[in-house]
Amino acid sequence: MSRTTLDAPPGTTDTGVSLSHGLKQRHLSMIALGGVIGAGLFVGSGAGIAAAGPSIVIAYAVSGLLVMLVMRMLGEMSAAYPSSGSFSAHAERAIGPWAGFTAGWSFWVLLCTAVGLEGIGAAKIVTGWLPGTPEWAWVALFMVVFCTANLAAVKNFGEFEFWFAALKVGAISLFLVLGGLAIAGVLPGTDSPGASNLSDFLPHGSEGLVIGLLASVFAYGGLETVTIAAAESENPVQGVARAVRTAMWRIALFYIGSMAVIVTLVPWDSKEVVEKGPYVAALDQLGIPGAGQLMNVVVLVALLSAMNANIYGSSRIAYSLVERGQGPKALGAVSRGVPRVAVLVSCVFGFVCVLLSYWRPDDVFPWLLNMIGAVILVVWIFIAVSQLRLRRTVEREAPERLVVRMWLFPALTWVALAGMVAIFVLMAREADTRVQLYSTGAMTLFLAAVGYARQRGRVTRD
Repeated sequence: MSRTTLDAPPGTTDTGVSLSHGLKQRHLSMIALGGVIGAGLFVGSGAGIAAAGPSIVIAYAVSGLLVMLVMRMLGEMSAAYPSSGSFSAHAERAIGPWAGFTAGWSFWVLLCTAVGLEGIGAAKIVTGWLPGTPEWAWVALFMVVFCTANLAAVKNFGEFEFWFAALKVGAISLFLVLGGLAIAGVLPGTDSPGASNLSDFLPHGSEGLVIGLLASVFAYGGLETVTIAAAESENPVQGVARAVRTAMWRIALFYIGSMAVIVTLVPWDSKEVVEKGPYVAALDQLGIPGAGQLMNVVVLVALLSAMNANIYGSSRIAYSLVERGQGPKALGAVSRGVPRVAVLVSCVFGFVCVLLSYWRPDDVFPWLLNMIGAVILVVWIFIAVSQLRLRRTVEREAPERLVVRMWLFPALTWVALAGMVAIFVLMAREADTRVQLYSTGAMTLFLAAVGYARQRGRVTRD
């Protein structure tokens, strides 16, 4: 059974009638702007540079093009059908309930686990400033703060993200300006490096480029949050449309632009790129005093921002699944416009992941990390297939809903799907990512089997 009509899936609330609409346009605009600057950009890009060298710019450009296509597809569907379930609701409508179940719950596990990982990363920074304090206590404090904020009202999530995003955007914009001036040779006290650091463009050949490409793909995770948040904004359709249409320049400027600045200023094989992080290494190269601590503050903000956004996103995905009859009814309880049980359960799951990192660091915790390793790619495939099926239906039955349109449909949708398959193949070739691919595949198949069994049971009952 598949569903490609424009009718909503049973139990869905595509306009979020049970949730509040407390997010203002300024919140959504800044979430869209700052959401593209994730913790992965600051934390994970050093390993990619060490593997790919200056060609990391190519890796980020290629993966960035793929992300732009995915966001355009998701934006088209989310502008037509604003829903707190985002791609999960679209997959259910386009493919069938089993697809919505699989995409939704796999993404929920990813977000909840990420909440814990980001909490650990943030705690490590704080314990570096305050040695002797326990990491778990800082994680617990962060959890309590953001859980309480998300329990109170959606506008609290919006306010946190507004200011977090403003700081991230300001910091990386300043970095790009300083780096650009240094490269041009007009920054006082510095000499332009010219192209000296770019001469060995592919130091480890195609294998290094592949590793850099895989690292860059997963650095883009989190862009989907704006389509989830749009359902609780004052004008969901306008908000999604504006966010998606500006995605291209944001990705080009913040990701590709900053990678270009870093590899031009700093030798790719500098130990500081991995040990201190590429942004700190670049600022040190410019001789800016206190650069390390400044960037640590920015990275801390990025991690806390990601925690906040993932608590919000996981709770809304869970709420939407329950509203569509795809999960325990208790998770769908709403109080004053907030799915508070879903918020609490998502936070508890995240903190359990933190405890597992201390209790079972050699078996259970690595298994959990491998299981979520390729979830974002699975979600992207559901987005592409859903858009292929829904676009024709919307054109035929309600063309006025196509406020955002995928470019060169269906050609670029197929190009995006081919790119995702290619990344899966590359993951299977690399020993480190092969385990992630198989573990994520096993979880996806399990959820798909459960979802299909539930779907068949529902058909039988009807």
